[in-house]
Amino acid sequence: MKIQNICCIGAGYVGGPTMAVIAKKCPNIKVTVVDINEARIAAWNDQNVENIPVYEPGLPEVVAEARGRNLFFSNDVDKAIDEAEMIFISVNTPTKTYGEGKGQAADLKWIELCARQIARVAKGDKIVVEKSTLPVRTASTLKDILTHTGNGLSFQILSNPEFLAEGTAVDDLMKPDRVLIGGDQTEEGLEAIQALVDVYAHWVPNEKILTTNVWSSELSKLTANAFLAQRVSSINSLSELCEHTEADINEVARAIGTDSRIGPKFLKSSVGFGGSCFQKDILNLVYISRTYGLQEVADYWEQVIIMNDHQKRRFAKKIINSLYNTVSGKKIAFLGWAFKKDTNDTRESAAIYVADHLLNEQSEIEIYDPKVKKEQIYTDLDYLGSRSSEENRANLSVGTDPYKICEGAHAVAILTEWDEFKSYDWQRIYDSMLKPAHVFDGRNLLDKQALKTIGFQVHAIGTAD
Repeated sequence: MKIQNICCIGAGYVGGPTMAVIAKKCPNIKVTVVDINEARIAAWNDQNVENIPVYEPGLPEVVAEARGRNLFFSNDVDKAIDEAEMIFISVNTPTKTYGEGKGQAADLKWIELCARQIARVAKGDKIVVEKSTLPVRTASTLKDILTHTGNGLSFQILSNPEFLAEGTAVDDLMKPDRVLIGGDQTEEGLEAIQALVDVYAHWVPNEKILTTNVWSSELSKLTANAFLAQRVSSINSLSELCEHTEADINEVARAIGTDSRIGPKFLKSSVGFGGSCFQKDILNLVYISRTYGLQEVADYWEQVIIMNDHQKRRFAKKIINSLYNTVSGKKIAFLGWAFKKDTNDTRESAAIYVADHLLNEQSEIEIYDPKVKKEQIYTDLDYLGSRSSEENRANLSVGTDPYKICEGAHAVAILTEWDEFKSYDWQRIYDSMLKPAHVFDGRNLLDKQALKTIGFQVHAIGTAD
């Protein structure tokens, strides 16, 4: 089967970059990204590619090359579904906030709505590709809906999970460690798998394209994120021990990272992991395990989340304790709000929860992030429901000048590891702050000794003060 038209439902952090790279590498395939959010599609179509809604290094150039040639962004979902032989589903699958499985299970309502829309619109056979992170056996749910509501057409369901790291998504797509494709091990299923293999083969070496059954593919995605998050929580648990024993977590990480059995990646201690996937996927794994009565397995993976939540809480508590056990009325300057550098994604960012904790203690917070808009920051806080929107706006402000937000502050907290923070004039910042001036480095980003020489009291994750 030769694919000539691809449709992707969902123009977010996965769908947009993935389809842009496919369009760039496959100029013979028409790629249409659709979304019901008109403002988002308008941003993808903005004449100035620097205004596209997803910030990723290198992405504007990719979009500029392919957009209008074979890459299109549209709100006409039905038309794109009708024209495509292959449909990617890349919509949000958040953790449920209601009902059975609340707080752990994935909310699949958007996935189901996509399936029903495909079934309603399709006039010919389709290959439907799961790109969103989904629980094991979701493919069978999709197949059930499509088979029983799709007018007798044939639908093949493939699992093609994304393994992108935000901030390096374009490089990850251009040079992936692997591409995983799962599908039915029937003649029709294998043909569908090969059709997607042929798309990626335009630029990905064959040995890096792995094929499995659909359930192994779905579980592999959850497992990969669980293992990575586990490493972060493991090193963060030891960072607290380091602070009490005067060991240095950076030296410990370097020592164990040179062991070829362990390796150096994801051993960077921090205020905690964030992003859309780690927590969601682990909670999904926990829920699946409990559903099958595997309590010990569920408890094991849940501890990764417990440790991550603890790391965020204790960072906030350290700020409070170091400022004489009260931050009421005290100004704390936050540098960074995105969950990591080189992205404007704030989902599950540690900064949200640290801010929430300090606002509960009646602190005044000013925030600067080079890529996150003010409206997004307020939306993140409002979503928690800890206080009214008015209270959030009264006690938290967002600035566009990092030096300005630090003026008169009791402390500066580093919440995102943006490279630009390292190059700031820290003497100037020190001179403008109340004394004693504190820096709480939640990312181990800054030169601790240089800050101490200036006069700062420095508190870095995993090192004794």
